[in-house]
Amino acid sequence: MFNGYQENLTNWIKLWLQEDVGSGDITTAATVPPGHHSIAVIHAKQDGILAGLPVAEHVFHTVDPELLFTAVATEGQPLAQGDIIARVEGSTHSLLTGERLALNLLQRMSGIATRTRQYVDIIDELPVRLVDTRKTTPGHRMLEKYAVRVGGGSNHRFGLYDAVMIKDNHIKAAGGILPAVQSARAQIPHTMTIEVETETLEQVKEALQSGADIIMLDNMNHELMREAVALIRSQSPHVRIEASGNVSLTTIRGLAETGIDIISVGRLTYSFDNLDISLDLGNKKRE
Repeated sequence: MFNGYQENLTNWIKLWLQEDVGSGDITTAATVPPGHHSIAVIHAKQDGILAGLPVAEHVFHTVDPELLFTAVATEGQPLAQGDIIARVEGSTHSLLTGERLALNLLQRMSGIATRTRQYVDIIDELPVRLVDTRKTTPGHRMLEKYAVRVGGGSNHRFGLYDAVMIKDNHIKAAGGILPAVQSARAQIPHTMTIEVETETLEQVKEALQSGADIIMLDNMNHELMREAVALIRSQSPHVRIEASGNVSLTTIRGLAETGIDIISVGRLTYSFDNLDISLDLGNKKRE
């Protein structure tokens, strides 16, 4: 599910548990008898898109491998208020120790998937791809970008290492778009793409001259963007066009209709509401 990051995820969960649990769950140890067992129900308290179910399961199994986690809902499923997501059975001590971290991750990832689906639904029938950005929570990028995919979006580059994106500060430091692209092209593998950020038509023309593979139209109004798209299509139809900057649920449809190929939205991972999800203990017994 996480493309070779399983070991990293396990290590991160251990660190996050150490942050929350520390030397032990004092309240549970002081109030719940040893050997106490429960069945916990995880359920949605509002409508949304479910994401992070396997991560929540991983948290509980990291706390206690003997906990029995049974998924009732499926990843990516639309949830309605009151829907049961999963049941977890076993040691009450283990359930309560893992509860907060499992819910935090589940709520956060579902919130991202829900926000992503809202954007996707607006442009669903148009030939444009919605992608995220690097504006993620440090240490949570893998999970947040996964949640975007669950919500129906796609991922932009994962980091500074997997694609060349020449932004305004690179352009200033290199002395212009053309020298920046030429320098990058001479040093990267032939399989790697080069994207250039532009804010004006003059920069678009320079990006076309440089042979950039992707041209980003940053913070352009719709009229200027349509003009830029027409210019790029007439001169280099193979170049992909990305729009970015101040994209919202109210503006994304208009952007998509300008003829661009990609819309990148930082708000998918930095401006969203956690989905309200809860865990309640049900039947309980002592061994």
